[in-house]
Amino acid sequence: MSSDVDICNAALNNIGASNIISLTEDSKAARVCNQRYSIVRDAVFRSHPWNCLINRLSLAADATAPVFKYNFKYRLPNEPYCLRILEIEGEADGVIYEVEGRYIVSNETTMNIKYISRVLDANEYDALLIEAIAARLSSEIAYPLVNSVSLQAQLFNIYEHKIKTAQFVDATEGTPAEVTSTFFTDARL
Repeated sequence: MSSDVDICNAALNNIGASNIISLTEDSKAARVCNQRYSIVRDAVFRSHPWNCLINRLSLAADATAPVFKYNFKYRLPNEPYCLRILEIEGEADGVIYEVEGRYIVSNETTMNIKYISRVLDANEYDALLIEAIAARLSSEIAYPLVNSVSLQAQLFNIYEHKIKTAQFVDATEGTPAEVTSTFFTDARL
């Protein structure tokens, strides 16, 4: 079982700091982790279409239409919170849309989306995603806690390695995407 505190403690261990019991305890480590954790987590979530974070939803049109250009607007979901649109149904067939604030605007009468959701239960995260979040967090909190730019840089390099590994493993689950003939034509050039 993992929790936000477990991920923060992994990050703290990476920099040689002591563990915390909660993000609200009265310690510098807890305050820094509390300040940076959700920002780092969401940034790592947005960086890749993580299988454990993907959600699909059919959106209802908003009562008010956009002022111009499009006929419909659809509010992005708040629960689970939409961090990044991955796909709109019909996009491959020419559906045109734009994301504006917390809305999608389009001329489409229906809106089915595939998106990255902000999952708050760390037990739902892939093990390699947890490692990547902890590595990124450790690089973010290294300077405030140990005043070392070189350690911060080393930890960011470790994060880059861990995120590449996690993204590769995550991307290789499921049926491979269809390979088109242009891929092979371009590869020979």
